[in-house]
Amino acid sequence: MVAAFTSISPHPLSSSLHHKFQPSLLAYSLSSTTESTNLSNTGRNLSTCVPLRIQNAATKPAKSPAEEDWKIKRQVLLEKKVRSVDVKEALRLQKENNFVILDVRPEAEFKEAHPAGAINVQIYRLIKEWTAWDIARRAAFAFFGIFQGTEENPEFIQSVESKLPKDAKIIVACSAGGTTRPTQNLPEGQQSRSFIAAYLLVLNGFKNVYHLDGGIYKWFKEDLPLESEE
Repeated sequence: MVAAFTSISPHPLSSSLHHKFQPSLLAYSLSSTTESTNLSNTGRNLSTCVPLRIQNAATKPAKSPAEEDWKIKRQVLLEKKVRSVDVKEALRLQKENNFVILDVRPEAEFKEAHPAGAINVQIYRLIKEWTAWDIARRAAFAFFGIFQGTEENPEFIQSVESKLPKDAKIIVACSAGGTTRPTQNLPEGQQSRSFIAAYLLVLNGFKNVYHLDGGIYKWFKEDLPLESEE
């Protein structure tokens, strides 16, 4: 007699980091294993073992560098001496030392208002594809009432390279910024889109990368020069 056992095991899968929250999806893999038993047939013992593993079609792609653990990102940023500068120092560096402010917010937010002279390459974009995984992520965002979910921009580095040389002096900015400084509540600091972008830049050979402390929000609050494309 052949005895079959079927088990369903959950695997948590996370979508790319979203600037407000990170919804999680739960995919299931179905694995069936047929246990072998001794069968007697014309005086001989026979064994049958048929392993089978079926993976859900909405399997998440392999982890990208942007999805690396923040602890590892933070260590690399510290080793590469990616320094945070406040908004007034950023403005001075932009005017006096040819620094470029790289705004990594979504294109629509950039067009609404941004630091004067900044360039935009979004680190996250609206989900474009319709693979099983993308459909599952859209559903997860919709569950939380968000109908324009985002994904990592796979052309981020390529787009930056088309606009800036590797030795450009870059100040990376997002909405609120993060920090590598430890606090009592955040011993590893706080990740942000701008730090993710800075991490990708230094991994890809950009040598002069800085981070805007307080982000674009602080720039607006200090009433520093703005531009709009609307």
